Amino acid sequence: MIGYAAALSAALCWSVGGMIAVTPVNRLGPIGFNRIRMPLVFIMLSSMASFTNGWAKIDYSLIWYIFFSSIFGIFLGDSALFYTLNKMGPRRTSILFATNAPMTAIISFAVFGEKLSLPQIIGCSIILLGVFLAIVYGTTANQHHKWEQVRGSALVGVLFGLIAAFCQASGAIIIKPVMEQGADPIAISAIRVGISSVFLISYGWIRRDQLNGHKRAKPTLGLVAWIACSGFIGMALGMTLLLFGLAKGEAGIITTLSATSPVMMLPLLWIKTRERPSAGSWFGAILTAIGSGVLFNY
Repeated sequence: MIGYAAALSAALCWSVGGMIAVTPVNRLGPIGFNRIRMPLVFIMLSSMASFTNGWAKIDYSLIWYIFFSSIFGIFLGDSALFYTLNKMGPRRTSILFATNAPMTAIISFAVFGEKLSLPQIIGCSIILLGVFLAIVYGTTANQHHKWEQVRGSALVGVLFGLIAAFCQASGAIIIKPVMEQGADPIAISAIRVGISSVFLISYGWIRRDQLNGHKRAKPTLGLVAWIACSGFIGMALGMTLLLFGLAKGEAGIITTLSATSPVMMLPLLWIKTRERPSAGSWFGAILTAIGSGVLFNY
């Protein structure tokens, strides 16, 4: 039960963090945004892990699991995710990223042999259907906010969104054996973010000439504060809650519950854009709540 609550809390964190990230991503680009975000989050998580003595709860013989989970789940996954966010907007990005749930369930079945009961399969299916309806019917003809616009090729945006989802699913599967050993979620998150930060900074340095060729805003104190807020909510809290959930429950169910972030985003978008989502999107939200209830009771 506590693992399911953690997964739903992670979904809420990602919804809020994703919306906060839209403006700095548009101004700095996905790489520039992440190169600032990752070191800031690493400092936050490292401080928290030191305070709770989380470093002592890690089996460092499993460091390669942590390493590859970081490369797939954060370095590649987050880079693709924020590229999609920049091109497709928060609503479309969230539905594409939500496909990590069935991807995780399939990989879990293939790698760990995790089998879901019939009620659990039904619950997962209802949730995914609800998420799908909430996004597909999330726009009406009266909605013209810039977050609903597609920049560039929609096909490329969809491709990168699916890549981000696959990387997230792979990272969650790779790190699961580490979490099952009782590792501290905050310390593990700090290590994963630290590894990813090194790769992002190195990538930015290698491609500095090409990246500098794109006209982007220079980071200001206000943008850095914005990025820090997004990083704390979306990654420091969200990712830690997901890892905690993975340690307490089956990967397929935990990732399915965490995929409800698109539904949670609908009322937040309504508040932000002052454009009411369609009736179909709310129907999807109700289905998602029903599916979550099925999972909680079986």
